[in-house]
Amino acid sequence: MNFFRKLFTALRGTATEAGEAIIDTQAMRILEQEMRDAKKHLDEAKENLAKVIAEQMGVEREIKRLTKSIEEYEGYAIQALDKGDNKLAEEIAEKIADLENELNAQQSVLESYNSSISTLKQHIRETERNIKSMEREISVVKTTESVQKANEAAATKFSGSNSALHTASDSLERIKKKQQQKTDQMKAARELLQQESGGDLHAKLRDAGIVQDKVSSNSVLERIKAKRADKN
Repeated sequence: MNFFRKLFTALRGTATEAGEAIIDTQAMRILEQEMRDAKKHLDEAKENLAKVIAEQMGVEREIKRLTKSIEEYEGYAIQALDKGDNKLAEEIAEKIADLENELNAQQSVLESYNSSISTLKQHIRETERNIKSMEREISVVKTTESVQKANEAAATKFSGSNSALHTASDSLERIKKKQQQKTDQMKAARELLQQESGGDLHAKLRDAGIVQDKVSSNSVLERIKAKRADKN
């Protein structure tokens, strides 16, 4: 019995770790979905706020209508009193009382709307700030994740004896060796050509001062300067 209890606990622990691993790998996707949900709820809140404001405007119009009616009937009551018709004045007063009671009720409704609208606007502003702040953090997290993936890929790619960097370095060394071999071959070929054409012997004779190079403009100019000096 104790064995099965431990086995069940171990299985629960494994399931929890697996669940956390899944959540970690899908964390960004989950977070982005939650942000979309938050924006959707915010849009719905704005739509509801617009409806409440529309209802508020309707109550304000009703208050204006009642206020105007009360002023109108008060004028009628004054006219009735001026004519000495007290009974009619009393009927008008009853009408005014009904209108004022309705006006008081509408004013209470308007106060409730004003309070609700103010609270809703505050909540919407706070939610918008929170969403923008979260979006900035998500952008930073995405950038950090991209950099970490790039570093991880670079570390994996360019580490070890079989890495791409190591392979590229080997290839570069082989290219350099081949280029040096070709340079040496070309130099050797030129030397052989000079030997076959007597160029090497001519160079030795020139160095010994036995033969001279072709006449150059510099040597001609120096010779003329020397003659001019002798004449003077």
